[in-house]
Amino acid sequence: MVAEVSLPSAVTMADILNAVSVGLIVVDQDQNVIFWNGWIEKHSGVAATGAVGKRIDEAFSEAPGKTFLNAISNLLQYRLPVVLSNALHRAPLPLFSKPGDASGNERLHQSITLSPLVINDQGCCLIQVTDATTSIKREKILRSHSELLRKEATTDGLTGIYNRRFFDEHFKIALGNSRRQNTSLSVFMVDIDFFKEYNDHYGHVAGDKTLIQVAATLRRQLMRASDVVARFGGEEFVLMLPNMAEDAAYRFAEKLRLAIWELNIPHEKSRLDHRISISVGFSHYQKMENTNPDELLNTADHALYEAKHRGRNQSCFMKLPAHPNRTSYAAS
Repeated sequence: MVAEVSLPSAVTMADILNAVSVGLIVVDQDQNVIFWNGWIEKHSGVAATGAVGKRIDEAFSEAPGKTFLNAISNLLQYRLPVVLSNALHRAPLPLFSKPGDASGNERLHQSITLSPLVINDQGCCLIQVTDATTSIKREKILRSHSELLRKEATTDGLTGIYNRRFFDEHFKIALGNSRRQNTSLSVFMVDIDFFKEYNDHYGHVAGDKTLIQVAATLRRQLMRASDVVARFGGEEFVLMLPNMAEDAAYRFAEKLRLAIWELNIPHEKSRLDHRISISVGFSHYQKMENTNPDELLNTADHALYEAKHRGRNQSCFMKLPAHPNRTSYAAS
């Protein structure tokens, strides 16, 4: 049941339609403007007296977009409502934020709905325009927050390189690709030598600065988008490089070691020339019979411990085991 309300004699329907916070335009079958409300006046800078009677493509200070004009033509022809996506058509009409001053202002983002309307037995088009600026800004903020959360979920907060979670996920993907495509995959485990002693002597603030510097230096050694370096935990890092020959892996491990050595970061408590150094353990997978690619990460980790056992500040290579209990190694 619809209640009928009698309007006071001094109030007209036009008064109401001019007061709403929605733009309303009505055009007749010939696309001539027959109604132009206050919201449209306010944001277009064109008074209703200057718009009514003109064709819609001539009523504004500049012609509306072609998509908008085509939508009106289609509605008048087929009598079907049309909604213009504000993602694809953000500002088809010259509507601006500052009341009564359209010049030089940024256009409002608009949501536009066109509906068929019958007035005096004549088919017309009702155009409803709302300001979508706030919702689009909110959408941008949400996207920005989403990107920030994604970055936080995959990036180490201290060093800015990838974290363990990112590495674990992408290592599985890279290993699967290597198996399917018969390509190689090399993994390098890196540990800063005597880092506990460094923290104890210089303090954790200095330790954090050194971690950041080492991480940045390791990252600079990478040459391809497919190469990955991540903080594995504490003072330990991991690098994963696909499509690298085994002899190139030896050279790369030494490149990592020398890059950190040449930073010449003082370390009074190190037994290695009193500066920061790293130990590197690495292994290499190439699809072949009787090797176990699932042991690639563990084998690189064992190689790292062997490098440390041999005195640190060196790299050590271990071959993937042909059988679970048969691992051989060789120092580079």
